[in-house]
Amino acid sequence: MSAPAGPRSRPLPGAGALREIGALFALALTVLRETFRRPFQAREFVEQFWFIASVTILPAMLVTIPFGAVIALQVGSLIEQFGAQSFTGGASVLVLIQQASPLIVSLLVSGVACSALCADLGSRTIREELDAMEVMGVSPVHRLVVPRVLAVTLVAVLLNGLVSVVGTLGGYFFNVILQDGTPGAYLSSFAALAQLPDLYVSQFKALLFGFIAGIVAAHRGLRPKGGPKGVGDAVNQSVVFTFLILFFVNMVITAIYLQLVPAKGI
Repeated sequence: MSAPAGPRSRPLPGAGALREIGALFALALTVLRETFRRPFQAREFVEQFWFIASVTILPAMLVTIPFGAVIALQVGSLIEQFGAQSFTGGASVLVLIQQASPLIVSLLVSGVACSALCADLGSRTIREELDAMEVMGVSPVHRLVVPRVLAVTLVAVLLNGLVSVVGTLGGYFFNVILQDGTPGAYLSSFAALAQLPDLYVSQFKALLFGFIAGIVAAHRGLRPKGGPKGVGDAVNQSVVFTFLILFFVNMVITAIYLQLVPAKGI
């Protein structure tokens, strides 16, 4: 008689999440390595850059104006309770540049552009186009993923500057018009509280957020499950995962920045 089969080994809790994280890091390293491989897909990069910029610039501006207004009104109302109305401009602009602007850019890029990126790669995967490229000796990562991730990253950095400018102008308008602030106090408070590292960390966040959003979208697009329905599921998962990762990364970067860069004295 054969011995009874033993109990099935159950996977460790969290093993699937660890595998996904490892796959994301592996894809990120592959993209960084393939970026310097020649020939660089310049045409694909330009086409993707133009597409991503065209679908994100207008929504970013439309979102930033009310967002900057809400920040200016809320911060102004809070500071007014402490009798420091002259610092409303500097405080609201710092919040916008350090926190709001990179997050607005990351949410728009991941929700608008990277969802399209994921859907494109996912549809190519289920049509077996990527398998055909590998059979012909063409790397799908080098040919398709690298130019898309670089385009997302560059658009995120440039869009962050645009969002910062539009948000600052919107906050200036609402502070001066609706809260009876003075233009001189708004500008002088910003000069008194802001410093160059605030802009540097904002651009660094946008750079990192764009890269992460592109990697997550490409990762899910390369691994759809279940045919066309799986592509839709992969798009939804990429957006949700990107949001979770970016908010966590933003918290870590902010905590490190506040520890390394002291606040500017008044």
